[in-house]
Amino acid sequence: MRFPRTSVNHRLSAQATTLLLPALRATLPAALLLILACGAPASDDTATTAAVPAPTGDNMLDVHSYAKPDEAVVRHLDLDLAVDFEARKISGRASLTIDTSAGATQLHLDSRGLDIAAVFLDDASEPTTFALGEDVPLLGSELTIEIEPTTQVVHVDYATQPQAAAVQWLDPAQTAGGQHPFLFTQGQAILTRTWVPCQDSPGVRVTYSAKVQVPPALVAVMSAENQIERAPDGIYTFDMPQAVPPYLLALAVGDLEFRSLGPRSGVFAEPSVVEKAAYEFGETEEMMAAVERLYGPYRWGRYDILVLPPSFPFGGMENPRLTFATPTILAGDRSLVALIAHELAHSWSGNLVTNATWNDFWLNEGFTVYLERRIMEELNGPEYAAMLTLLGLQDLQGQIEDLGATSRDTHLYLDLAGRDPDEGMTDIAYEKGYFFLRMLEEAVGRERWDSFLKAYFDRNAFQSLTTAGFIEQLRADLLAGDADLTATVRLDDWIYGAGLPSNVPAIESPAFVKVEAQVDSWAGGAAADSLAADEWTTHEWLHFLRSLPAELDKTQMQELDTAFEFSGSGNSEVLHAWLHHVIANGYEPAYPALEAFLTGMGRRKFLQPLYERLAKTEEGLAMARRIYTVARPSYHSISTTTIDEILNWDAAS
Repeated sequence: MRFPRTSVNHRLSAQATTLLLPALRATLPAALLLILACGAPASDDTATTAAVPAPTGDNMLDVHSYAKPDEAVVRHLDLDLAVDFEARKISGRASLTIDTSAGATQLHLDSRGLDIAAVFLDDASEPTTFALGEDVPLLGSELTIEIEPTTQVVHVDYATQPQAAAVQWLDPAQTAGGQHPFLFTQGQAILTRTWVPCQDSPGVRVTYSAKVQVPPALVAVMSAENQIERAPDGIYTFDMPQAVPPYLLALAVGDLEFRSLGPRSGVFAEPSVVEKAAYEFGETEEMMAAVERLYGPYRWGRYDILVLPPSFPFGGMENPRLTFATPTILAGDRSLVALIAHELAHSWSGNLVTNATWNDFWLNEGFTVYLERRIMEELNGPEYAAMLTLLGLQDLQGQIEDLGATSRDTHLYLDLAGRDPDEGMTDIAYEKGYFFLRMLEEAVGRERWDSFLKAYFDRNAFQSLTTAGFIEQLRADLLAGDADLTATVRLDDWIYGAGLPSNVPAIESPAFVKVEAQVDSWAGGAAADSLAADEWTTHEWLHFLRSLPAELDKTQMQELDTAFEFSGSGNSEVLHAWLHHVIANGYEPAYPALEAFLTGMGRRKFLQPLYERLAKTEEGLAMARRIYTVARPSYHSISTTTIDEILNWDAAS
């Protein structure tokens, strides 16, 4: 998922949590499990790095899940579902194939807001006993099912509620075509339990299959093997033969067409969008080839992309075989396709090797940002990648300033016990994680680093991993008893320390130096339309806008807007950067563009900082609440949860 730059006002609780790999817990000795989950104690040559405390008791479990996979773990999920747009309900049966330990009598699942009708075991015609526990905010209710020692499959008949947090139901007017409704799900981090009863932890991996009934005029697609042809009867079948964590289960239903991008890739989108999307993503096969040259084969069969309606809350979501993408990256010039490189990179980091708990989220995103930039370097050269990296560093520095330089939220390894794991999805995981890996590359050399990284993906393929497990592999392989190198890389400072360590790699961009000279020239009195900016990339324009003085008068704002038409930009990144200046400097001529931007899409990366800026003044807060009143019904719950807090919406409404 590509969701950098957020401001989190919550602080960490005191207790860290760790999840052992459930697939191994039933078969390996306890001592070895502790090593895998937490890392072996530091040896003499790593004495400068403190050992992570071994987990005990409840700390072995994922605190964001009711699952007890050491007793009974789900291995395969089969769904037989019907989608009812009128009732805004998904209903049917989830059949869960399980493995049990000796003496297990219960299966523990996650459920949030699901209406459970009945539960059956194997081929039994009579239902078994089940119980729904207390409804806990964020976590939902524990679904406890009584099983037999010989039980192999548990069938749960259920239905979702219209307000299920993972599911967004869109009216025809909220789609590009305006003729048909649309539905999509967003499971990360712990929302899959709102539409499927499951063990909703990233440390539990399942294969899955599905049959989905939708209105015949619509097409259903999932994060699985998809059928390209439209089904006249509205019945679609799916298969995902590789094991994935439940947050990667995804479904979308709408008026969709398909265009091929190459032998292994294609794009689904609404008819009015599909041709533009096919052009925008035309380099997808080149991206796939680039990352395969670096880190080994793509292991998921096809890589397709689904362009969603504007309300999608993220830039992209790496659902395996079918990336979900925002239409805000359809700039018409392929200038924002680094996001596709990011989601493709998740096919190695995140989907193939997954963070075992949400405290380890940087293992997903830091690695993926690193791969994204290597892909872009392969396609467009080192200078292009350097611009992306410097923009990322700017975002990271701003994030650390927002959180506080000593905040534990700036650690790579997080403590999210008692909190929504969504709060850990900040630039710390993405950009601090990237710079940590970039530092390791520079410390050992690119050739040696690439060899380690390729072996890392091979060794841990289709498994979940903790931060401590990664450190153990790093010590055993890349650092290999080298005390001087271990001291140089300063693992503790990066992973368990606050802020940004002093050994962060230095990044240089001659292109950005030239941009800064143009900013200085304009600030010194040169006319905006005289600046040498005709051939600038999106990244240079972003650096230009970020480098402008914070305070600009109306005449200056008008001059810039007239010269460069920022308020009418079709590039969402450039327009978003400009709107920060619009709000900060009260540039009223661009207020219609600001309102259109906030009401026209639901991408939280853009919405959150703009609403935060507006909320800093009484006048801005009133404007924000007025706009939000109109826009809120079209936003996904992931976005409204964040913005409700910014605007104190309960009190305001």
